[in-house]
Amino acid sequence: MRNSFVNSKLPVKYLLILSISLMFISSSFARNQAPSLVEAAEQGDVAAVQQALDQGANIEQRDKRQRTPLMAATHANQIEVARLLIDKGADVNARDSIEDSPYLYAGARGLQEILVMTLNHGADLKSLNRYGGTALIPAAERGHVETVQTLIDAGVEVDYVNRLGWTALIEAIVLGDGSDKYGQIVTRLIQGGADVNKADGKGNSPLTLAKQKGQRNMIEILKSAGAK
Repeated sequence: MRNSFVNSKLPVKYLLILSISLMFISSSFARNQAPSLVEAAEQGDVAAVQQALDQGANIEQRDKRQRTPLMAATHANQIEVARLLIDKGADVNARDSIEDSPYLYAGARGLQEILVMTLNHGADLKSLNRYGGTALIPAAERGHVETVQTLIDAGVEVDYVNRLGWTALIEAIVLGDGSDKYGQIVTRLIQGGADVNKADGKGNSPLTLAKQKGQRNMIEILKSAGAK
């Protein structure tokens, strides 16, 4: 009788264990499938970001690249997510593994709307990228006219020299193509107080570099501003 009783209970016991195990596996799978705050931010999922924050997610959590949710949103130019995170207090100067911050990246890439938000929420204008330059220098190099003006107006030092020995003015000449947008950038830098005779690390003046590149438009702009 005893053996019969035990045997009759075994299936129920195992079914209970199996049921609990399946519930645990299902719960774990669901958790693993749910995007992290960084992933939700990069995907532009405002609702998921808001829900995660409401549930106590760390607004400064990091992924494998040391990106915060705001950094990931900035990389993907997810403006509304960036706005939400910044309004919630996300650090606009938090650095990732390659020394970028939301402010520096937005400036370098001409992400104007996010850049303005970072400037309005404590962006460190003196912070430097991994090349030892301000946000203004890569903005000038990449031809982001509006961004260059925004950074000048914000007070970024126009004559700051990076590790290559280049200012924003020189970078616009050396790495630019001499087109109208680069002419506009050089003009705006000059109007913002850039020294037209400040040489690079090898002693080459902006005018000399423009001549070497055959940039007639730049040569005229520089000479008009007193370049030698």
